[in-house]
Amino acid sequence: MTQLQSPSGRSQPDTVAVRSPLDRFFKLSERRTTVSREIRGGITTFVAMAYVILLVPLILGGVTDINGDKLSIPQLTTATALAAGLSTVLMGLVGNVPLALAAGLGLVPVVAYQAAPHMTWPQAMGLVVLMGAVIVVLAATGLRTMIINAIPLALKNAIGVGIGMFIAMIGLVSSGVVGNGAAGGPPVTLGVDGHLEGWPVVVFAVGLLLMLALFARKVPGAMLISIAVATVLAIIINSVATIDPMAWGTVVPEAPESLFAAPDFGLMFNVDLFGGFAEAGALVASVVLFTLVLTGFFDAMGTVFGVCDEAGLLDEKGSMPGFGKILTTDGVAQIIGGATGGAGSTVYVESATGVGEGARTGLTSVVTGGLFCAAIFFTPLAAVVPIQAAAPALVLVGALMMTQARKIDWSDLEVAIPAFVTIVLMPFTYSITNGVGAGLIAYVVIKAARGKFKEIHGLVWIVSAVFAAYFAISGIELVLGG
Repeated sequence: MTQLQSPSGRSQPDTVAVRSPLDRFFKLSERRTTVSREIRGGITTFVAMAYVILLVPLILGGVTDINGDKLSIPQLTTATALAAGLSTVLMGLVGNVPLALAAGLGLVPVVAYQAAPHMTWPQAMGLVVLMGAVIVVLAATGLRTMIINAIPLALKNAIGVGIGMFIAMIGLVSSGVVGNGAAGGPPVTLGVDGHLEGWPVVVFAVGLLLMLALFARKVPGAMLISIAVATVLAIIINSVATIDPMAWGTVVPEAPESLFAAPDFGLMFNVDLFGGFAEAGALVASVVLFTLVLTGFFDAMGTVFGVCDEAGLLDEKGSMPGFGKILTTDGVAQIIGGATGGAGSTVYVESATGVGEGARTGLTSVVTGGLFCAAIFFTPLAAVVPIQAAAPALVLVGALMMTQARKIDWSDLEVAIPAFVTIVLMPFTYSITNGVGAGLIAYVVIKAARGKFKEIHGLVWIVSAVFAAYFAISGIELVLGG
């Protein structure tokens, strides 16, 4: 140990610990985390998100473009995993935050059902690349950060709470605990027709109870252990019981026949940047691009804020150093997603599962991204974990994120009502963007109704107007098209 001279001239031992390059780069010590915790968080996030490798290709693989052509599932699988891997690693290295990215489930339907019927797939990917470029410009110029800073703190907190409810709802619905109501009955029910039934629900229940018990006892890796146990249980049950494969959802828990599958890079860089405007017409292409930009912009913004707040990375004003780099990286990820041919990549709410395991830095993202990149060679292994095994993590993290509701002043109706609208619309419409937009519009209307125009930031006025157009886009398109 080296010696230091005290003011009195006496030597004293230097107690400053020598930090590793990994510690210095990712600021592990400053954020009070460890390499093992970050690795564990990265694995947990990957396991919670692995379903996208299968789900996104299944959605896009059933779509035909304007020429009647369908995409190859193996090519889509490779594109989805590769884009997720590259984007997530980039976020970890540049943004140094525990955020994982993959093809946005809010963006995929826009590409599949609004773009593809009117243009070829390369032209649709061209619009995705353009969307990413627009978002990069907005972030690089600081406009995106300015918009985020203009949003009232209470609504920012509400975004985190809403995302918590949203991901909990995803977990409950995908596990079969919450189901669609029958005609004439309530819109949602407990399970099917008001009853819980089927072995997949049992797997979810066992996984959730085990996870709660381990988490309450502060067992390291509680989520990862529970997911692994539930997966093994699902494989055993599926092998000995007679179960409709559709009951499991996207992933049927079966031991893979082989671990390796060669990737197919056939969609890579097959992009027609401006062809969609010529093929579908300027109006249709512009509406699709507008919808993509707005969805990608606010979905990511809400998720970044909610997850980073849960990780304790935001200050008392709801901001953090390097926010601009994070938002710019998200835009670049959209470009990567379009260039690889699997729709734009955006930040996933499942990142919160890694945070729940203690993740606080970009090292977690590097681990998650590395696993996604490796998955292009091991796609059969990614098809082992059923959603019922991973869903308990979404429910638990949703519960943890709900604690942010205490930061909202519920006695002040000027922020309480917009916060409530933001929170409830996210899970009930399955969209972060819808919740943010409706909350902002409610905030502006209430403030204006009370004559407090000066308290409404100019950018909030503009964004609220944009959201009003977003909600009315079908009518606007009909009027302009007619």
